[in-house]
Amino acid sequence: MEYALLAAVLLLAIGTRVSVRRLSRKLEALTQSYWELRYDYTRLRSRVSRLGGGEDAGDAPVEPVPPAPSESFVPLSAIRKKPAQ
Repeated sequence: MEYALLAAVLLLAIGTRVSVRRLSRKLEALTQSYWELRYDYTRLRSRVSRLGGGEDAGDAPVEPVPPAPSESFVPLSAIRKKPAQ
């Protein structure tokens, strides 16, 4: 009985390892395809930008980024509550 359970667990482990390796290869192929497509997209977008006068054909105009608020020193005495009279 113990050997049958041990054999079943061993077969399950081997099957799991095979499926994990197969999924790992698929993930590697998908990752490779993603980066190739991203590279091609960026390269083609820059070519269209150069040919079209500098503006991407499908993109909306980019809004200018507002300037970051300036930080200033505020003394703690200005923040403290005044004692009630």
